Amino acid sequence: MAVVRTVELFANADEHLTFEAGEVIFKSGTFGHMMYGIVSGTVDLQVDGKTVETIEAGDVFGEGALVQTDHTRATTAIAQTDCQLIAVSESRFKFLIENTPMFAIEVLQSFSNRLQRFKHPQAA
Repeated sequence: MAVVRTVELFANADEHLTFEAGEVIFKSGTFGHMMYGIVSGTVDLQVDGKTVETIEAGDVFGEGALVQTDHTRATTAIAQTDCQLIAVSESRFKFLIENTPMFAIEVLQSFSNRLQRFKHPQAA
């Protein structure tokens, strides 16, 4: 999966975080200044208390808040299993977008893949 390379691109940058199963990573409606790459584990993305998607190692999430003018989170992210994540700041995100065009394409690919799974869950 190409997105795994995206996680590898920022593996040496910013923060490495661990979350235990059930721990909230961020809540919907809050200010977001970081995006995340999953190194290991799975994360549930929830809307109104319902899981709308479960993502796993190699996926990135939270990027939406970095591109919205109000930086508001649209979902709540909860560690489904114990997780190791890499947090990428908004300034690092913008640096990677400007200096590594494939990073931008791979983030878009991850988002597009997740959107397709959401629109067509039976095909996943």
